[in-house]
Amino acid sequence: MDDSGWGRVGEETDRRIRAERLDETLQILTGLWSGEPFGFKGTHYRFQPMAFRPAPIQQPRIPIWVVGAWPSDRSMGRAVRYDGLLPHVVGGREMSQEAVTRMRDWIGERRSLDAFEIVVEGTTSPDDPDAASAEVRRWGEAGATWWIESDWETFDPADARRRIEAGPPR
Repeated sequence: MDDSGWGRVGEETDRRIRAERLDETLQILTGLWSGEPFGFKGTHYRFQPMAFRPAPIQQPRIPIWVVGAWPSDRSMGRAVRYDGLLPHVVGGREMSQEAVTRMRDWIGERRSLDAFEIVVEGTTSPDDPDAASAEVRRWGEAGATWWIESDWETFDPADARRRIEAGPPR
């Protein structure tokens, strides 16, 4: 995988190993957030019991939104165990409202969608509030509960400031 965000800084690029590390990290976070002494011995991480205090006030824990690679049962299953999904479509397919609807339905067959977030991201123009609202509305109708304004390809601080100043799509 050519992912300069990981490989060029010495991090693991093998997806299987990254997934194993994510699973262990999620176990560690939830264990430490209990406020009670917690130790861990996994394949990638180990440490003696320690207490992480003060414990978060959110119950059962701070909400965790997990990237889910659609249509991977294993990856999506990880998201189902937590509080939200940041959807990712694999196999060279584009993210679409139809894919988000399929993901929502898949999740709904496995757990309640109450208090479960589906987070999509993209860009909207600060110059056309009606088009921005229509774009976000389409994703909401597909099942998304959160919209994150993000421009991973051509990020420009001045454009980001204009989007912020325009306020969120309504």
